[in-house]
Amino acid sequence: MSGHSKWATTKHKKAVIDAKRAKSFAKLIKNIEVAAKIGGPDPAGNPTLADAIQKAKKTSVPNDNIDRAVKRGAGLTGETIDYTTIMYEGYAPGGVALLMECLTDNKNRAAAEVRTAMSRNGGNMADPGSVAFNFERKGVIIVPHGETPTEDEVLEVVLDAGAEEVIDHGEKFEIRTEASDMLAAREAIQQAGFEYDQAEAEFVPNVKVEITDLETAQKVLKLIDALEDLDDIQNVYTNLDLSDAVEAQLAEDDD
Repeated sequence: MSGHSKWATTKHKKAVIDAKRAKSFAKLIKNIEVAAKIGGPDPAGNPTLADAIQKAKKTSVPNDNIDRAVKRGAGLTGETIDYTTIMYEGYAPGGVALLMECLTDNKNRAAAEVRTAMSRNGGNMADPGSVAFNFERKGVIIVPHGETPTEDEVLEVVLDAGAEEVIDHGEKFEIRTEASDMLAAREAIQQAGFEYDQAEAEFVPNVKVEITDLETAQKVLKLIDALEDLDDIQNVYTNLDLSDAVEAQLAEDDD
């Protein structure tokens, strides 16, 4: 899930990710295939592929799986890779906006599964464009905390490379750029010798919806989990913002 509060970094979220590792592998492989198809099989000349491979490796996808995905996507195995990107829009309980990014080889299946997950978990589908205006496409780079880099060092490196802001989440720095400046900022981070966990274009909310009720928060998270569990869903973007009190309650429940 993208675009919500620091709850994404808690152990609850990590446990959810661990439980879905097989599905996560499949989605990461799909991203590699698409990147290789569009930009070719050489990561040195295809930054999108390089980032997709790095993300897969950080999630412990085996190298053999990655290599096969690159070859399939680039057409070196004789297989045909034909995926379509579809963006669905909707609302979760509490008026939380959702953008659901699908990468699928079967539009009818994807649409049916998304609608079923929404209806079974208290969500409502929305007309195209009625939710998307709440979000902007931004480059998002995640740099983990450590003795180096410090916040000042991160700022010094990325501001000249087009970064708009650096947000300190406690365990990580989130660097935001215009989507078109993301690669330049990522290269600046690499040249400075800093590690980064993620460098992707995402849909970032303009205005967040704060949820202060535990039951509503649980319903929203349950819906997002159901959507992320779908094979064709690559990303779920939301303007969810959990209050500190609700985050504390959720963390307590997770103990």
